[in-house]
Amino acid sequence: MNNIVLVHGGFVDGAGWEGVYKILKRDGYSVSIVQNPTISLEDDVAVTKRVLAAQDGPAILVGHSYGGAVITEAGNDPKVVGLVYITAFAPDRGESVASLIKDPPPGAPVPPILPPQDGYLFLDKTKFAASFAADVDAEKAAFMADSQVPWSVAALSGTISEPAWRAKPSWYLIATEDKGIPPEAQHAMSKRAGSTVVEVKGSHAVYVSQPDAVAALIQEAAAGVRGGIAFQEPAAFSVQALAGPILNGRCNHVPK
Repeated sequence: MNNIVLVHGGFVDGAGWEGVYKILKRDGYSVSIVQNPTISLEDDVAVTKRVLAAQDGPAILVGHSYGGAVITEAGNDPKVVGLVYITAFAPDRGESVASLIKDPPPGAPVPPILPPQDGYLFLDKTKFAASFAADVDAEKAAFMADSQVPWSVAALSGTISEPAWRAKPSWYLIATEDKGIPPEAQHAMSKRAGSTVVEVKGSHAVYVSQPDAVAALIQEAAAGVRGGIAFQEPAAFSVQALAGPILNGRCNHVPK
């Protein structure tokens, strides 16, 4: 299993995968990077499936943050043999990012999302580094803040028809210092999906700051698929029941 497809999340583009890409390419993998427009979940799934169609065989599908919702739906493509979630959303049938992040608990830290502009969300540039990329080089974090990709409110509301993790093996990297998706919520989603889990001390942008750790988990997934790893049946429970609302305030400015 040599094909890896990387899917980015909200506010960023595929360039953030450069470090992971270089490591995987060096180690002999064929790597493709999806450039999601993040306008709607349906469109992002379609873009991802076009990249999958271009693969010359089976592929591991990797998603960061909102990219986890994309791979959860796109992962039903027959070419996908394994899913890797990098501090990402892993919604169930009928769920969306919006439904997972509603009703933040009192006192929870609030990511600095600005009110929607024509239906699109941005993070406050002055607070971007602390919230999204606390362990990323300061100059790079500043560039990420200034080059943000608008994240459509509609994309957050896209619902999953059938979660691929219910039929395919998955791996999950939990970032223990994440201020975007709380680690306890990551634990709940990965447990529900029956994922193989690793924990890394890192920010929400751990895929940028620690590409070696991220690439290592992707390679573990590829090896597991090649070795015929036993598929764990996903657990039957509600993420909200275990971890409460997931994104600790991200929905404050998302219209209902």
